[in-house]
Amino acid sequence: MDRAIALAKEAGAAGEIPVGAVIVNKLGEAIATGVNRKERDRDPTAHAEIVAIRSASRILQDWHLTGCTLYVTLEPCPMCAGAIIQARVSRLVYGADDPKAGAIRTVVNLPDSPVSFHKLEAIAGIRERECQELLQAWFKNLRG
Repeated sequence: MDRAIALAKEAGAAGEIPVGAVIVNKLGEAIATGVNRKERDRDPTAHAEIVAIRSASRILQDWHLTGCTLYVTLEPCPMCAGAIIQARVSRLVYGADDPKAGAIRTVVNLPDSPVSFHKLEAIAGIRERECQELLQAWFKNLRG
């Protein structure tokens, strides 16, 4: 989670909502990272999780990320939760809940819903306060 938080700070400094993601393989090695890039790439799908999943898939030369763990600073939205399920990520570890768009436990629960054919282990609240404060400070600064 240290690396995901550092990446989130980098994204925030670049003018993006500060969210960072890291994918770790079965051996515990970080194989891919991602940061929000929506503004820079002018791409609504360029969320940190999607960027990391695309990178990990290229590195592993497989879209199946079975055995991998995705660490992310903010609870994934419906798009990202769907991509995590589609990629067969084994475990998701996230920091702050997202009360507006969280699709793991907060607003909706895609992993446990009938639309999910894949069992995703989800662990929430890891360094939650730090992740929340990072987001709150960024939005406060944005609004001036």
